[in-house]
Amino acid sequence: MINRTLVRALVTSVVLAAGFALAGCNTDEVSLASNAKANKPVPEKLVAEMQAKDMDLQSPMLVRLFKQEAELEVWKQTRSGQFALLKTYPICRWSGDLGPKVKEGDRQAPEGFYAITPAQMNPKSAYYLSFNTGFPNAFDKSLGRTGSELMVHGDCSSRGCYAMTDEQIAEIYSLGRESFFGGQRSFQFAAFPFRMTPVNMAKHRNNPNMPFWKMIKEGYDHFEVTKQEPKVEFCEQKYVFDPAQPANSSKPLVFNASAKCPAYSIPPEIADAVSEKQRQDDAKTAELIAKGTPVAMRRPDIDGGMNKVFASKLPDGSTGLSDPEVPGMQSVAFARAPGTIPPHVNPPKPNIAPTSASLFASSDEPVVAVAPTRVASASSDGGFFSNLAKKVGIGGSETTATTTTTPVPVPAKPKVIQASKPAATPKPALTSADAKVATATPRPPLKPTVSADQPVSSGGGSLAGAAAVVPANSFDARFSAVR
Repeated sequence: MINRTLVRALVTSVVLAAGFALAGCNTDEVSLASNAKANKPVPEKLVAEMQAKDMDLQSPMLVRLFKQEAELEVWKQTRSGQFALLKTYPICRWSGDLGPKVKEGDRQAPEGFYAITPAQMNPKSAYYLSFNTGFPNAFDKSLGRTGSELMVHGDCSSRGCYAMTDEQIAEIYSLGRESFFGGQRSFQFAAFPFRMTPVNMAKHRNNPNMPFWKMIKEGYDHFEVTKQEPKVEFCEQKYVFDPAQPANSSKPLVFNASAKCPAYSIPPEIADAVSEKQRQDDAKTAELIAKGTPVAMRRPDIDGGMNKVFASKLPDGSTGLSDPEVPGMQSVAFARAPGTIPPHVNPPKPNIAPTSASLFASSDEPVVAVAPTRVASASSDGGFFSNLAKKVGIGGSETTATTTTTPVPVPAKPKVIQASKPAATPKPALTSADAKVATATPRPPLKPTVSADQPVSSGGGSLAGAAAVVPANSFDARFSAVR
C-alpha cells in the first residue's frame, strides 16, 4: 500500500511538472490537481462498453453533434483503426436557429468542424465543466465571423452554446481527458444542423444556408464512407477534406483560408466512395422533392431546441426546433432523463396549441442520469483516474502529443484537383443576442456528480487527426505501475 501511494505521488509530480514546463506555472494550477469534477473517472459501465466494442479507454475520440435531432455522439477508435459509435447523448438545450454562427450576439450555436485541444477543456467552468468549441476556426475568420467562448457545457442553459446536464458533461469531459492522456493532441468536433440525409436535405432545400450545409456535408460523407476522422483544411473561403500532396509534386501543401487553394489530390478510394454516396443521396433527394416532400417551415420565433427526453419532463416543455414533427412524446415522458434538470431551465417557447403542449407535461422530475443504450459493467481504479486529469486540467495547457488517423492507401495516380475560383459565400440569416459563457452570472449551487456506479447516458490552420503518433509505450511505465 505504501509503495502504491508513493507511485501515485510520483506520477502526479511527473504529470504536473510536464504541464508547468510547457504551459507555465499559474498560482491556481496546483488547486486544479484536486478538482473532483475534472478528475471524475469514466463510469465503469462505459469502460465495459468500450471493451465490448473493441475500444481502448485511451484511444482517440471524435464528437459529432446534430441540432435538429438534439443529439451529441461520441465515437472512439477501435483496435482495427476505424471509429465506431460509443454513445449518443441527448442535448438538453441549444440556442439560436439552424445555421452557422455569424457574429457575436446572434445567439447562434456554431456549425462546422473544430479541433478541441487540452487547452480548451475548462475544469473551472461556471457551468460545472465545459470545453470550448474553438469557434471561430480559420474558415469562420476568413468570412469575418465573430464570437467567443462558445462552449459545450453543463447546466442545461444555453445562450449560443450546446448545454448538457452536469452528469453528461462530466462523462464527456472524462472521455476527452482519457483520449488526451492516450496521446491524442486534439479531438474533432463536428456540428451539423441535422443528420445529412436525403430526407433532411429535401426538407430544408429552400433554406438560405443550404450552400454552406452542402459544403460541410462533404466532410460528413468522408467520415461516413471511411469511418476515419477526415483531415480538414481551408482555402478560398471553403472547407477542403482529406487533401493530400499530388504524387508528381514534392512541394509541401500550404493552405490558407483566405488564399487560393494549392494543387492537391484526394485518395481515389475516398474520392470515389464519397462521389458514389453523393450521387445516391442527390438522386434520393430529387426523388423526395418530386414526390412533394414538404419544405421545413422556418421558425425565427423559436430560440433553439431541446431533446424530447428533456422536454417531456417539463410542464409546457417543447422541443422547439429539435424534431418538432416526431410523434410519440407521451411515451418518452415515462423514461427517466439522462441527468438532473436544473429548476432554472428555460425550454424553447414556440407558439403551440394547448393540446400540443400537454404532450410534454409530466409530474416526474428526473434526478439521476440513465443511459439510452445498454452498457455492461467493469471495474476501474478511481485513484488512478484522479492522477490523469492533471495533464488536461491545467489551464492554458497544449501539452499532449500529436495524433493522426490510420492512412487510407493512395494509388500511384491520384486525382489532382487544381485551384479554383473562390466559392460563393452563403449568407445565413441572423438571430438575436448571445452571451459569453465564461463571463456568465454565477448559477445556483451546482448538483453533485453521480458516482461511477450510477448509470449515466450516453491562420489557415488544419484540424488534427486521431491515431496517436507518440511512441506506443510513452505512458506504459506510469500506466502499468498504478494498475
